[in-house]
Amino acid sequence: MQSDTLPPPPSSNTAVSNSHRLLVTSGEPAGIGPEQLVQLAQQAWSFEWVAVADKTLLKQRADQIGLPIQLVDFDPEQPPTPNPAGTIKVIHLDLAVPSRPGELAVANADYVLTMLHTAIHECQNGTFDALVTGPIHKGIINEAGLKFSGHTELLAEATGTERVVMMLATPGLRVPLVTTHLPLSDVPAAITPTLLTDVIRILHQSLKDQFNIESPCIFVMGLNPHAGEDGHLGREEIDIIIPTLNRLREEGLHLVGPLPADTIFSPDNLKQADAFLAMYHDQGLPVLKYVGFGQAVNITLGLPFVRTSVDHGTALSLAGSGNASINSFRYAMEVAIEMTPKTLPMEKDA
Repeated sequence: MQSDTLPPPPSSNTAVSNSHRLLVTSGEPAGIGPEQLVQLAQQAWSFEWVAVADKTLLKQRADQIGLPIQLVDFDPEQPPTPNPAGTIKVIHLDLAVPSRPGELAVANADYVLTMLHTAIHECQNGTFDALVTGPIHKGIINEAGLKFSGHTELLAEATGTERVVMMLATPGLRVPLVTTHLPLSDVPAAITPTLLTDVIRILHQSLKDQFNIESPCIFVMGLNPHAGEDGHLGREEIDIIIPTLNRLREEGLHLVGPLPADTIFSPDNLKQADAFLAMYHDQGLPVLKYVGFGQAVNITLGLPFVRTSVDHGTALSLAGSGNASINSFRYAMEVAIEMTPKTLPMEKDA
């Protein structure tokens, strides 16, 4: 088992190839995402990252929080070069209407979706190694009459990926989900043998391929209190979860459970597990966000490219103040780079 949940961020002792190219979406224009990019750009980076955003919006936010910024149009014909401090390379998209910090505008909902589709296209065509997404506001997109349930679902649909897995992680803890953004009343019917099998196989393979864990150990939560207590508190464990886990164990997967969600995060289990699989969104994520709030990352497993995201929302009340933490955004960028297959050791001189 590994004591560290995620690869360490790049350091001066780890050579990272300058050929890395990361794409970053700025998120909801009225939220904190645009100014977080300005804040992140105040430091030099060992790789190239490019923002998908309205350049006027980025300049306005920079002025509002009192930080200098130079905006440069992204040129895909040029080789990747690390970002110097004070500079953001941009794929420009026009806002429908000017954005004010903290004030959602229905008219800009389509801008957000265009931003995401642009980013997906650029990653699918191989221009970028990985995608990091800034925080968006689902409510305003749906209010505009546009069907949208979340980044994870959109990424799967747009890439034609039949199944993806949403996983949040922080140092010492990974929590993937069987179901994501569903009403709680819909969760039991959604947990089928097929879904559970697909999720566990994707998780197992991703832990091996992207996190370099040779033989992943996955702890699995039950759906019901006390993992059903032998059927007295629900039969999903007996009818679905246990038989599915047993079939996957026959394939050689190392699975523990189903275990009660209220005790699964014990110190001994934390030492053994490479991931804790939760059946639904609010079963495992409150624990993870308590442990790692501000330094957690949302990872979509199973896509044709690496995708990470911040672990927080748009924080409309902080927008324009410059007071929102950038720790999660920075961490999401570092993890995305470390998960890409192009991280190579520096060649020594002959």
